[in-house]
Amino acid sequence: MEIPALVGAGLLVIGAGLGLGKIGGAAMEAIARQPEASGKIQTAMIIIAALLEGLAFAALILA
Repeated sequence: MEIPALVGAGLLVIGAGLGLGKIGGAAMEAIARQPEASGKIQTAMIIIAALLEGLAFAALILA
C-alpha cells in the first residue's frame, strides 16, 4: 500500500469514529430529553450508524 492510501485510510477511520461518536452522543441526549421516544430514536440511530459504516467500508476498500 502506498503512503497516500494509508493516510487516506487513517483519516477515514478517524472521521467515521468521530461521526459514530457524535451520532451516539446526540441520540443519548435526545433519549434523556424524551424517554418516551427512545424506540424511534434508537432505530434512527442504528440506521444512520449502519449507513455511515457502510460508507466507511466502501471508501476504505477504494483507498
